Amino acid sequence: MTIDYSLELINITKKFDSQNVVENLNLSILPGKVTCLLGPSGCGKSTTLRIAAGLETQDSGIVKINGNLISEPKVCHLPPEKRNIGFMFQDFALFPHLNVKKNIEFGFTRNKYESLDNFSSDYLLKKIGLDGFQQKYPHTLSGGEQQRIALARAISSIPMVMLMDEPFSGLDKRLRDEIRDETIELLKEEGVAVLIVTHEPEEAMKMADKIALMRDGEIIQQGSPYNIYNKPTDKNAAAFFSDINVLNGIVKDGRTETPFGPFITPGYQENSRVEIIIRPQHLKIDFDRNGKGPNSTIQDGVPAKGKVFFSRFLGKESIIELRMETDGSKLKASIPGVFLPDKGTPLWLSMRRDRCFVFTKK
Repeated sequence: MTIDYSLELINITKKFDSQNVVENLNLSILPGKVTCLLGPSGCGKSTTLRIAAGLETQDSGIVKINGNLISEPKVCHLPPEKRNIGFMFQDFALFPHLNVKKNIEFGFTRNKYESLDNFSSDYLLKKIGLDGFQQKYPHTLSGGEQQRIALARAISSIPMVMLMDEPFSGLDKRLRDEIRDETIELLKEEGVAVLIVTHEPEEAMKMADKIALMRDGEIIQQGSPYNIYNKPTDKNAAAFFSDINVLNGIVKDGRTETPFGPFITPGYQENSRVEIIIRPQHLKIDFDRNGKGPNSTIQDGVPAKGKVFFSRFLGKESIIELRMETDGSKLKASIPGVFLPDKGTPLWLSMRRDRCFVFTKK
């Protein structure tokens, strides 16, 4: 069965000064779905977006839109204005000399449906909650209002694909959440395939139907937010989404010793070094070995004793770092709400083994 992807990037490679910035990248997006290209600064995210837009030409690989070949080196390269793609970038790029109505209508020059009676600048302004702003100029608008006008102009051409490069990063958090949610809802209503570049994991988790995690020019893992978070491909992938605790050990007879007792590690070579990863929220704190504590549950394995090194309240949760009695290592646990034990307070930790990840130490 053929899948009708709105955007396909197939085996894309791009070099700058003989160095691969994007390497053998494969990515596809369905209509009405949001894909977040997530990764640290300098990993190749924006270059990938520019290749999809036609602002850069890949050294090898294929770009398809709606199943049609759009770009392939030495074969064809459709310019950006002919790709039926919408753009939203960090600076909004509104025309300062045009009022809101004319800024939005600029996109109609590429709109093959411009004759539709119900698709107009007035219609779009109502959709984004800014009806009555037709005669205002960009410099009179707030950042959030400019963001919405930029969105309306971007979708005025009724694109099949929307490309967005950190479009919400310039807004304060409360406004960012509101504008982001409204934007995604509108694009999905219009059936647009969306590719968003971001370096913020939390934002990607909130927006995406699919996350493509990028590192050093390659997509190292892609899937739903749930699977990316709960089944990371390696330690660095796990650490990109949250704080982690790392327990180092050596495999002996299919087991690895930890402060919490032996941890079964089948499938790893004898005497190989492994890292057992657990997130702070999956360490349970007790006041004693009997399981009485602020987030205690049924014990899983041997409880380990430590002393509080520091505790901090972060609003929704408290972070407690303990220095472990067995080996002097430090582990962090997070507790919902307020829990601020004094430095030096003895506490017991137990580990959710079903929430651990095991990787070969590199």
